[in-house]
Order: sequence, then C-alpha cells, then structure tokens
Amino acid sequence: MRPTPTLLIVLALLGFAMAGAQTRPQLNDGERHGDAPFLLEDGWRPLLNGKDLSGWHPAGEKSSTWYTTRGVQWERLLGPTLLRGIPEPGGRIVNGPDGRTQNLITDEKFGDVELYVEFMLAKGSNSGVYLQGLYEVQVFDSWGSEMKMKSSDCGGIYHRWIGNQGVGGSAPMKNASRRPGEWQSFHIWFRAPRFDSTGKKTENARFIRVLHNGWLIQESVEVDGGTRAHMDIPEAAQNPIMLQGDHGPVAYRNIHVRPLRPIISR
Repeated sequence: MRPTPTLLIVLALLGFAMAGAQTRPQLNDGERHGDAPFLLEDGWRPLLNGKDLSGWHPAGEKSSTWYTTRGVQWERLLGPTLLRGIPEPGGRIVNGPDGRTQNLITDEKFGDVELYVEFMLAKGSNSGVYLQGLYEVQVFDSWGSEMKMKSSDCGGIYHRWIGNQGVGGSAPMKNASRRPGEWQSFHIWFRAPRFDSTGKKTENARFIRVLHNGWLIQESVEVDGGTRAHMDIPEAAQNPIMLQGDHGPVAYRNIHVRPLRPIISR
C-alpha cells in the first residue's frame, strides 16, 4: 500500500521522537544501579519523619518558610527557576516558594558519621550540606557545565573565606550532576576533628569519601576549618548538620545517617 501524506507525517514524527529518546543522556548513576544504601544495609536511621519538621530548627530568630510536602514539581518551561509543592505532611522538604529563607539545622549533633541525602534543584539554584554545620559539600546546578570543575560546583568541598577571599576547597573529580528537576544523591563518609583533653585540636575534619549519584567525586579531603557561610560555632567533636536555604529553590528527601564504619572498596 502506498503511504498517504498523513501517514508519512505520523511516521516522521515517530522517527523524531525515537531519535530524541535514543539520544537522551542517561542518568549519571555510576556503577551502583539500584536502591539507596539505607534500603539495603543495616544501621541507617532517617532524619526526616515523613510528616513534619520535628528534629530540625531554622537558624536565627527570623521566621522560616521551609515546609514538608508529599511531592515536588519542577516546570522546565513555565517556571524553571522554581520548585512547587503543596505544604502538607510528607517526606520531602522545600525551602519555601522563592528559595530565600533561613538555613535548616538538626537538633541532634553528630561526630563521625555516614550521611546519605537526596536533593532536587531548580535551574540555577545553590544550596549546601554542612557536616557539623561547618564543612560544606556544595549543592549547585552544575548540569551541562563543560568548564574545569571548581570547589563551588556541585559536590565540591567548599573553600574557606579568609581575608575576603576564598582559600582552599576541593573541586569534585568529575561533573556528575543531573538536570534541574531530577533527584540527585550524596553519599558522604565524614570523620570529625579530634581534640585532646585540654580541648586543643589534634586532627582536622576529613571527608573520607563522597559519592555524587554513585560516582566517586571526593576522597580523603582534609578541612582545616569552617568553610564559607558556616554556622557561627566552634569546631567540636560533635555538631549539627545544616542545610543551606537562602540561595534558590531546593528540595531534600531521604536524609539518613549511621555511625561511620570502615569503607569496603568496590
């Protein structure tokens, strides 16, 4: 049968759609494809209760717009710089309608810890996960960047701020970022600083390993003090975890911790 013009148009559109599907980049899942470690391994516990913000408090005395929700939406065309959710009991947290609110801090304090956290960014957004409220693993929309990676890119151990300039920091080994609007993950092994009986610091804090979406991006990174925009607290054996909330819309979910254990090479 000779194809009609209408059929030819339909076939062409199907071919275009299939070509687009074939060339769509795969998610950067690294070598670990499957469920998050807290679903597979013992010892993990959640820091979000799936209902409200119990166990967390905002920094400072100003009101906070962080809220819980059951789902988060990112609209690529209509609102690429925004994330939307319905404030209600749920397992995701969002830093308000415009992403300009207080940082969020755990009530609990931690020392040596293994942390798993998932996050979603709007286009151009910037946040951070601060171990002990002092040492930041950068959360940033680095999707598609072909520039040399910096400590300010996603997964970077952010630099310190001394003498009105950035000092130190550690760029990620690669750009493992996903698109805005897609859930991403950090898996962090962190060793707290050490102190002697007089309170003098004897060892710096150390990021033993950081995985971003399954890719190894940091290994054995020593941090000799609080990174930029850290909490105004001294270094200690135990301190809280902080999520940055004032640099654009970001959502978090599945925040789990367990005591630090030896790393088994894969």
